[in-house]
Amino acid sequence: MAEPASHLPAPPAPVAAAMAAWPEGLRAPLGVLRRLVLATAAATPGVGPLTEALRWGEVSFLTEATGAGTTVRIGPVRGSAECYAMFVHCRTGLVARYRDLYGGVLRLEGARAVVFDRRAPLPEGPVAHCIAMALRYHADRRGR
Repeated sequence: MAEPASHLPAPPAPVAAAMAAWPEGLRAPLGVLRRLVLATAAATPGVGPLTEALRWGEVSFLTEATGAGTTVRIGPVRGSAECYAMFVHCRTGLVARYRDLYGGVLRLEGARAVVFDRRAPLPEGPVAHCIAMALRYHADRRGR
């Protein structure tokens, strides 16, 4: 599902700088996750274009144009050379929903993180569904 790198929009300069600062071993898997976020947004009705920005020092994807979803952030897991994560707002309840759906497939931490190991393939189907749920969070709550 992830788009080829040649079809991706260039990130804004601050985002590109943050991505360049990612640990070398995590750049490629985080790049795959970034492509998946962008491809999922493009394929999910009602999401609209994403705004890529830095929030809390992490690469973040916002549905500013439509207000359809909550912010999705990606980045390395602090203190780990092997793990990276996708984060959502802890008050959305999304990680609890992810746990109900994919608790046996995804590593979920607390109320905000889906954690991945760079040595394992990204489970694109479940992750894309989780991304879509986040990017449509507000629209779905409003019934749109």
